[in-house]
Amino acid sequence: MTKLFFDGGLRPAGMELAVVVGGRLHVESDLGPGTSMEAEWRALIAAARLALRLEITDPVLLGDAAAVIAQASGRVRVPPAYRTLAGTYTGLPRMRLRYIRRAQNLAGIALERRHGGRQPFALLD
Repeated sequence: MTKLFFDGGLRPAGMELAVVVGGRLHVESDLGPGTSMEAEWRALIAAARLALRLEITDPVLLGDAAAVIAQASGRVRVPPAYRTLAGTYTGLPRMRLRYIRRAQNLAGIALERRHGGRQPFALLD
C-alpha cells in the first residue's frame, strides 16, 4: 500500500493543489479561478494520475475534504457543477480513498508552509 496525500486550496490568485507521495511534494499553482470544492477535486484527480504515472500498484488516496471523498466514492451525489471533474476521476482505475483529519494531511501542511504558515485557502470542513 502506497499513501498519496492530496489537498486543494483557493487563494486570491486562484486554485492550487498539492500531492505528497514517498516524501516528495508535487505542487500545481495558479490554476485559475474556481471554488474550494473544485480545487479539492483537482487535487484528487492529480493524485490518482500521479499514482498511475508512478505505476503504484496499491494506492491509497488520503485527503481532508470529506465531501469530495464521499462524492468520489459514490456515497453522496455529485453536485452538477462538479460532474465533469467527477467524470474525469471515475474514468481512472478504481483506487482506495480515505478521509483523514486536516492535521494529518501532509499535502495540506505543505501548502500551508509554502505560504508562511498562514491559512492559505478556504477549508471545506
